[in-house]
Amino acid sequence: MNYNFNQSPIEAENGLRKYMTSVFNKMFLALCLTGIVSYICTMNEQLLAVLSRGVGVILTIATFGIVIYITARIHKIATDTANALFWIYSALTGASLSPLFFVYTGESIASAFFTTAIFFGSMSAYGYITKKDLSGVGSFMTVGLISIIIASLVNIFLKSSLVQMGLSVLSIIVFCGLTAYDIQKIKSFYNPSDDADVNAKRGVIGALSLYLDFLNIFLSLLRLLDNRK
Repeated sequence: MNYNFNQSPIEAENGLRKYMTSVFNKMFLALCLTGIVSYICTMNEQLLAVLSRGVGVILTIATFGIVIYITARIHKIATDTANALFWIYSALTGASLSPLFFVYTGESIASAFFTTAIFFGSMSAYGYITKKDLSGVGSFMTVGLISIIIASLVNIFLKSSLVQMGLSVLSIIVFCGLTAYDIQKIKSFYNPSDDADVNAKRGVIGALSLYLDFLNIFLSLLRLLDNRK
């Protein structure tokens, strides 16, 4: 953590706590928006049918593009633009994931969500309080993530349920590790000497990283449970 010498350690720590709270609040609200949009889409059978076809794939590609754009342009775009894109991304993700409510039972979705919350909360707490440098963990988990992506593409042709199960378990491990790493990284990037606009942009990137960690743990658990209707 970078300290402002015009502030006391207590003031700096309080500033960090408020900053981290704002990041978590933004992530939580984004998850709520995703869930609300998904639920609304499931209430419209015609819309759900459209999303279950090619439109859902288009939305997934669009959300991927938004993530790349925010990450690459965060220092050049306005804070309001970054926030707007983050909320749009969350809403589009909700629409693209809405078919899951049709495929999986409500019990399995609830079970996967609460289990994810436990995993995510535990790793977040560890990432926040540990004094150990987790940059090596982050690098290792990033390599694991790339391996998962490649193996998932290969499994599209293999269609092996055993491979899919193994990838789901590995994904949970990888994104749990990335959660702890991202928390530590977000914490270290906070600088009370920077103006509010800079820290607000960092907050958007931080919330986006944690949102992706949570979402991927949830989806991996859902696939692992595989309790379909």
